[in-house]
Amino acid sequence: MTNINITNFRKDIYELLERTIKYNEPINVSTKNGNAVILSEEDYNNLMETLYISSIPGLKEDIIEGLKEDIKDCVDEKEVEW
Repeated sequence: MTNINITNFRKDIYELLERTIKYNEPINVSTKNGNAVILSEEDYNNLMETLYISSIPGLKEDIIEGLKEDIKDCVDEKEVEW
């Protein structure tokens, strides 16, 4: 994570935002009133999706159980009707 004060952030905003978007590198901008973290839209969307999936009761446990199953015991995806 890049740490920068607000003055330097304003000076280099374009370059910093482009780097955040391209490399998914968050920026911690410090001001005298507190800090703000800037994320790429991709990172933000991934974070929101993770929070949503984590909020579904039992889903985590189901995924862990599924990972323990032998692949030979699974149904081939071509046999599943979507």
